[in-house]
Amino acid sequence: MNENERLELAEILFPNIKMTREELEKKYPERELKEGAKVTRFAPSPTGFMHVGNLEGAFLDYVFAKQSDGVFYLRLEDTDQERFVEGANELIENTLTMYGIMPEEGAFSSGNYGPYVQSERKEIYQTYIKDLIIKGLAYPCFMTKEELQEIREGQELRKEAIGVYGPYAADRDLSLDEVKKHLDNGEDYVIRIKSPGEVNNTVTLHDLIKGDITMPENMIDEVIMKKDGLPTYHFAHVVDDHLMHTTTVIRGDEWVPSYPKHLQLCQILGFKVPKYAHHAPLTKKDEETGNIRKLSKRKDPEFSVGYYQEAGIPVEGVKLFLSTIVNTNFEEWYLQNPEKSYLDFPFSFKKMPVGGTLFDVEKLNNICRTYFSRISAEEIYDMSLEYFEKYDEDFFKVMKDNKDKLIGFLDIERNGKRPRKDIATLKDVKIESSYMFSEYFYEDKEKTYSEIDKDSVDIEILNKYLDIFDEKDDNDTWYSKIQTLADENGYAVSTKEYKNNPDNYKGHIGDICEMIRHVVTGKNQTPNLSNILSILGKEEIKKRIEFFEK
Repeated sequence: MNENERLELAEILFPNIKMTREELEKKYPERELKEGAKVTRFAPSPTGFMHVGNLEGAFLDYVFAKQSDGVFYLRLEDTDQERFVEGANELIENTLTMYGIMPEEGAFSSGNYGPYVQSERKEIYQTYIKDLIIKGLAYPCFMTKEELQEIREGQELRKEAIGVYGPYAADRDLSLDEVKKHLDNGEDYVIRIKSPGEVNNTVTLHDLIKGDITMPENMIDEVIMKKDGLPTYHFAHVVDDHLMHTTTVIRGDEWVPSYPKHLQLCQILGFKVPKYAHHAPLTKKDEETGNIRKLSKRKDPEFSVGYYQEAGIPVEGVKLFLSTIVNTNFEEWYLQNPEKSYLDFPFSFKKMPVGGTLFDVEKLNNICRTYFSRISAEEIYDMSLEYFEKYDEDFFKVMKDNKDKLIGFLDIERNGKRPRKDIATLKDVKIESSYMFSEYFYEDKEKTYSEIDKDSVDIEILNKYLDIFDEKDDNDTWYSKIQTLADENGYAVSTKEYKNNPDNYKGHIGDICEMIRHVVTGKNQTPNLSNILSILGKEEIKKRIEFFEK
């Protein structure tokens, strides 16, 4: 077709598109940012499920934009209307809000580069497609499903590249009259680009994480507009990244093979190509086979973002864990900088793993233990109260009725050089503290004392201990009294003395402490015993000794 025929065709195909490409680009000018500032985007499809890979992607976009004084925005990519799930947008918004990584610009807020929902940008995409038709860089294709399937089967048989290109692009050079004839017959059509690619040419992706990757150039006449008038994902996101001035596209490495077509679309459209960073997938060791595989929606509960909330894993703990995944040197930095936030860490693409990233639940638990050890008892109480209100009404009531007692318990060994690390999830607050409350301690005697050796307990020494106990004693005074009790009742006042002369003693001072711990808590291990006893008080300790004797 000549220029006049292409103009006529463009008007036939897009009679309602009056804006020109030039007018459109004036509407979305360059952002005024400092040099080096990154513009990143989280661009999920509203399919009704948020998985940890989505969260990792949003986290990456957030931290790299934040630390460069750039912009992190949210775009909803919903051009595939068949996959849309009611309520999916709310799920995305609630998840980002919960994790404190809500973009300052985008679909759930505002900004000067919207609309930020692709289904609302149809006119924008068609403006560019109309421009491509006028320039002879795209064409309507009327090939049927049956024709395309026949081509595919032949290509597979001959082991050729699959797609519409070269001799298989039957509609690429239709005349204007031929196009009109198809349209007059009411035939459906898509719009395809006229790929300039050659079979032997290559392109190189300069990936910020993986380094240089060389691939075959795209030679397929890719579909850029579907029969419903909406663009394909590949075309829409290239246009959006251009108009929203995305500088850095951070995405999973499953998109690496798509780079040649995205590069070619940018070139055909005359766009500046953004930088790309393709991160490795989250993997785990399969318990059945022992092999490393990708996290699975079907097999792994931790794949779903909802799992973390239900499991009582704190929001900050998840973000700290994601930080260890993003940069391998983060964990060491975090342990050495107890007063700093993950946002103070200098994240780098060069420190990101190139291959699969192992999702280690134990590492998640460990970093959560460190996190809990650094916050106040009051903060843990407030977080736990909110959690148990939703997941355990009985313990929620116990918490409300015993606020001071629980905060006092959580505060034990919290402010020293080596703070306790017995809490990895909010569930552990109940597991570790339940013996402090009569509702659980007296519920089932066999269960309460299931951990201990009942025959090793000397009830007589415990009753003597009760006579000297004062809940106001500090740790040193408490221990001094235990030493006196040991000395007066045939126990060594130190383990060293006992080891030197074991036949001279019933046991040592540590045995007395353990007997008290066992009878009063039912546990083999607890935080500082003196503090626990002071919180429980003399009457409660007496009651528990009597409960054990029965």
